[in-house]
Amino acid sequence: MARNEEKAQSMLYRFREAQAAELGGGKMRLRRPNFAGVVNTVQEAEKWRRDILSEISRKISKIQDVSLSDYQVRDLNDDINKLMGQKYHWERRIKELGGADYTRSAPKMLNYEGREVPGTRGYKYFGRARDLPGVRELFEKAAPESTARSRSEINRDIDADYYGYRDEEDAVLLEYEKALEEELIQKLHDVPDDETSAEEKGPKIIEETHEDERQRDAATKDGSNVPTQQQVGEYLLNRKKQELLDKYVSEELKQSGNLTKELLDKPE
Repeated sequence: MARNEEKAQSMLYRFREAQAAELGGGKMRLRRPNFAGVVNTVQEAEKWRRDILSEISRKISKIQDVSLSDYQVRDLNDDINKLMGQKYHWERRIKELGGADYTRSAPKMLNYEGREVPGTRGYKYFGRARDLPGVRELFEKAAPESTARSRSEINRDIDADYYGYRDEEDAVLLEYEKALEEELIQKLHDVPDDETSAEEKGPKIIEETHEDERQRDAATKDGSNVPTQQQVGEYLLNRKKQELLDKYVSEELKQSGNLTKELLDKPE
């Protein structure tokens, strides 16, 4: 009903303009051409482009009105989309006539006002049209779902590799360890001593080191090499005494104390 009233008022306005022009009481407003190709000058094409921009701005402001019915909002949104298409045709015609390229340099504020439903192209929803029944559901359906994962889902993908239990199966790591071992052996070969030649020292030291480790492991398993509680207490006490001496006693006093201790420990 409201749409019919708007059409009637528009027709009445055009009739009165034409009547005033015939009577000489006013100048009838020129009607915008439906086809941009009939215009052959840049100035006229610029004029009709500005006219379309003004009409689009008015309709975008009007579509925000909360007093409009859903039918009026839909009609306004359709009109805005049609005007946006006409604007593009006029901009292309201006470029063909040697004018400015508005498709690249013009502000995109009018385009930012509209929002397309993901998956569709060309038709946009402006203002209250985005909240129309059926349209709101399309935007909500197209919204990306949350990809947050629970702790149980994360732990389900964790295996022994995460904790480093299969490092011995890593070919890169094994190659690195082999190269490092060869480098250490080479360094041992380069430092000979008086009793053993450089060729014999490297393998011998490695063999002795492995033997010492085996002996320590065996002693630890047997319990024979584990210090007693009394030995641990004496070690901690001596270390505490040494820390206090280093902190509060001067170097000359420590040397004097060491000399006195040597004299007392010297057999008569």
